[in-house]
Amino acid sequence: MAKQKPNATTLKDWAQGFSLLSDTTRLGILAVLAKGPSNVGGLCKALKLKPPAVSHHLGLLRMGRLVNGQRQGKSVLYTADKKALKELQTAVGKLTP
Repeated sequence: MAKQKPNATTLKDWAQGFSLLSDTTRLGILAVLAKGPSNVGGLCKALKLKPPAVSHHLGLLRMGRLVNGQRQGKSVLYTADKKALKELQTAVGKLTP
């Protein structure tokens, strides 16, 4: 059975997701979050980056719905959005012959 061709909206979503994954800092953030939730301070320590850089990339990942944030007191605890990342993983599978 032939694979169904993705529609234009799906292709746009995939392109946005893959674009977000094309940056080493954002991949690093996702790698840290794959091990468990973290706040900006924890991500800074793990990645040896300054808070403005981490916050900028987290903002992009949140807009792309690849990470979620939940306020806990004065900080925000971030987690990887497993569903969105799984969708991108599935997209790769659909692109292979």
